[in-house]
Amino acid sequence: MLIKKSMLAILIGGLMVVGTVSAADKAEAEAAIGAAKAAQKEAAAVGGEWRDTGDMIGAAEKAAEEGNFGNAVELAKKAEAQGMLGKEQAASQINAGNPKYLYN
Repeated sequence: MLIKKSMLAILIGGLMVVGTVSAADKAEAEAAIGAAKAAQKEAAAVGGEWRDTGDMIGAAEKAAEEGNFGNAVELAKKAEAQGMLGKEQAASQINAGNPKYLYN
């Protein structure tokens, strides 16, 4: 009987921890998606938005809706990185022009 009570206590304690982790993961996913959208907007403002960034954000939102918060965070962080890199790329190439061999 003592073993059954101990197992029940462990099970209930585990469920309480999992419920707390899920809430934190949801908040983390929402924050990551928000950061990705902000980075996408900044990249688009300077003409540096990459092709797949919007699709990644959409996939992250879908994963979050389905409760797969870990995947949502991963996708959103990749999208955020693409946004930052796209902005950086556009800024670095603002006056690059075309190569001279194109004008021969």
